[in-house]
Amino acid sequence: MRSDVGAAGRNGSIASVMPLVRAGFAAYEKTMFSQDIAHLAQQIVATASERGLMLATAESCTGGLVSAAITAIPGSSAVLDRGFVTYSNEAKAQMLGVSLESLSVHGAVSQAVAVAMAEGAVAHSRASVSVSVTGVAGPGGGSVDKPVGLVHFAASGPQGVVHRVERFGDLGRDDIRQASVRVALELLADRLA
Repeated sequence: MRSDVGAAGRNGSIASVMPLVRAGFAAYEKTMFSQDIAHLAQQIVATASERGLMLATAESCTGGLVSAAITAIPGSSAVLDRGFVTYSNEAKAQMLGVSLESLSVHGAVSQAVAVAMAEGAVAHSRASVSVSVTGVAGPGGGSVDKPVGLVHFAASGPQGVVHRVERFGDLGRDDIRQASVRVALELLADRLA
């Protein structure tokens, strides 16, 4: 089949479609996270901006969703230095300085590793405040000691490091990840308060 549309016609067609594509992405971004998550992210960006603080995230089971929630907020580039997605143990060690010994002794889903991830995010960035997430989102990968839905969080800041653990249960992968984003943002907001 032969097309009679020249280069200008194709470019014109692309240009006419782009506003629709942008509108679609804007609508998706508004529905990507629940209102409570969006509100927490707005609060974090506003507080960090007012205080002149830079943030970093270190994520495993959430795969970058915490930083995505923050970057969905206009003005976030002034406060989010970087997000580390460290899904593998090797990435946790290489990018965040988590010790291989700690990973071997405690496992990736542990308080020790969550704390090391949060501390490593600060140490390997320009941030002074960070949050980390490591857990078992499922559907597989769980064990008796570390079942699906077990997630460890840590936040590091000038006041020190705090840890939190949640046992969400086997809600399904998406719900565990969304619940983890909410908790991580709550922890980060508390560190900024």
